[in-house]
Amino acid sequence: MKTSLEVEYWVVTEDGDLTAPGSLLDSSEQIDAEFVEPMLEIKTTPCETHAELRDDLYQHVGHAVDAAREQGKRLVPLGTPLDATPRDIPYRESKTESTELQREIIGPAFDNARFCAGTHVHVEQSNVVDQLNALTAIDPAFALVNTAAHHRGTELTACTRPFLYRSCCYEHFPEQGQLWSYVDSVDEWEERLESAFEAFREAARARGVDPAAVEEAYGPYDAVWTPIRLRDSFPTVEWRSPDTALPGQVLELAQQVRSVVERADEYGVNIAASDGGTERVSGRKNETETATATATAVELTSDRNSRRRGRGPITLPSFETVEQTVQTAIHEGCSDPAVENYLCKLGFDPTQFDSPADRHRDGPLSRRRARRLRLRAADRLEADVRRATVRSRI
Repeated sequence: MKTSLEVEYWVVTEDGDLTAPGSLLDSSEQIDAEFVEPMLEIKTTPCETHAELRDDLYQHVGHAVDAAREQGKRLVPLGTPLDATPRDIPYRESKTESTELQREIIGPAFDNARFCAGTHVHVEQSNVVDQLNALTAIDPAFALVNTAAHHRGTELTACTRPFLYRSCCYEHFPEQGQLWSYVDSVDEWEERLESAFEAFREAARARGVDPAAVEEAYGPYDAVWTPIRLRDSFPTVEWRSPDTALPGQVLELAQQVRSVVERADEYGVNIAASDGGTERVSGRKNETETATATATAVELTSDRNSRRRGRGPITLPSFETVEQTVQTAIHEGCSDPAVENYLCKLGFDPTQFDSPADRHRDGPLSRRRARRLRLRAADRLEADVRRATVRSRI
């Protein structure tokens, strides 16, 4: 199953102030502009193996880090810039038209999106329904790499970026930007897309936005910014929830996510009902194994090794449980045992992650301290790239 990554980084001066990437955008075909000025995105090619993905990501991030240094700039892997105001993060001129349209439709709350830098994990489409449902269940795993607790200088919550997207930006447009429930078919997903797009167009009409402008700028796939999306390019199933983070942490997360999705893709899934029964079953490899799993797999095993060896359908918690855990993850991160236990039961190993956000969750930040923290994050990024370069030479 091919996997690819997109990682967004803030661009800062050597003093830690946010700045535009400028000619950095021309230094590689793997670097793209984002919809706000002081941010860029680095994307990998689709890779068959984790080793290939690792090499590809470090190569492109390393190139971007070096090119930035040559221009007196640094790249910062933080989910928010910590203390910036909208004036510090202007919308990119080339993306102004579609951005302004979305702001007119969503309202001023859309401005919260400009403070968010994230990681997108793409997996090659195969058994799409099971892939979609598996990614829905693992959504609280964004807590494993949360890198920012602050927004505009104030400590907001443990995982600030998903909070800004879901509870601020798209609070009144849940079909546009919040987690969707499990699906039974691709047709059901497509129907939701059409419904969400119609609601988007209806909101545009209610706000006096030119319908022709909306139709020209957006289609059903373009007008949905949910944590999980189907993408035509590649084509992939995309998970968009995690913060940007150090490449090593992003790669560890991608590997663990891929392990869960591959099992779901190969063997199918069971979905637990909120009353403790089995709501849905989708098994493929072995009918006997599936029948056994149907009767017993509602209880998620606590044996981490057996989960990693796991053969047979993977059992996903009820969507009600997913939603509850997402909220706990946003507000408490992995410091809450319930979140850690939830992720362990799905096959994750939280011990492999060290969240930088925990290092500076201590109240308000001055602009001076925020600049210093951005530079420290840039230092960690460059150190991570150097370590990977040394390992590749051994």
